[in-house]
Amino acid sequence: MEWLIIGVIALLVFFVISVYNRLVASRNQYKNAFAQIDVQLTRRYDLIPNLVEVAKKYMTHERETLEAVIQARNMASNQLKAASSDPSDSGVMKQLGQAEQGLSGALGRLFALSESYPDLKANQNMMQLTEELSSTENKVAFARQAFNDSVMNYNILRESFPSNLVAGMFGFGAAELLDIDDPKKREAVGIDFS
Repeated sequence: MEWLIIGVIALLVFFVISVYNRLVASRNQYKNAFAQIDVQLTRRYDLIPNLVEVAKKYMTHERETLEAVIQARNMASNQLKAASSDPSDSGVMKQLGQAEQGLSGALGRLFALSESYPDLKANQNMMQLTEELSSTENKVAFARQAFNDSVMNYNILRESFPSNLVAGMFGFGAAELLDIDDPKKREAVGIDFS
């Protein structure tokens, strides 16, 4: 009877250790996935001042828009630093998503205004920076998808029975998805048949 009790305890300990290690591995995967987002967003933030500097030469009357882009870039950069220190903090991740949404909106206004400046659109530096920014945006989207997939897998493991018991014992909290909402994607497409 003693051996049976010792065997059950040993199996229970082995189970807890196994689940704990899977939770740690899953948490580290989503933190690594966030590091990839960090790399791409940092690249994006590094490109923006160059873009604004080129645009400033042509868009002398659009100072407010240029300043809004720089301000949004600085806010997003600060939120990225906060999120990098703890990607498991749901409040910080939400703030990063909002800051990124604000930056995307400011960049969108800049590019819309640049349509009114043919010399700016034809500028070689502007074309190159726009292409690099577009490429970086695609990399950010892929990195964000990988991060969100890792977060979802972690949260599923953390919430599933019986691993939720181990997660609760050792304080494995929920991770937050990085949601950069684009309101234009949610608008219904208007069709006019007249």
